[in-house]
Amino acid sequence: MCEQAAALFPPIAEDFPVNVTAIEIGDDDALVERYGIRILVIKFEDGEELEWPFDEHTLRQYIISKINH
Repeated sequence: MCEQAAALFPPIAEDFPVNVTAIEIGDDDALVERYGIRILVIKFEDGEELEWPFDEHTLRQYIISKINH
């Protein structure tokens, strides 16, 4: 899943400035407790989260909504 999600970012980054940091939750007990099996999750700077599954269109629309607010 992570590779599939990572592949969505390069086309989007051509149009929007995005910074992506991948975090392995298995290395942090607090994150495992918080997310459990809810992976893959994209967490935005405002704290909102987008859970897998999503596609490029959905991710792009989500980013656009963040820019327009």
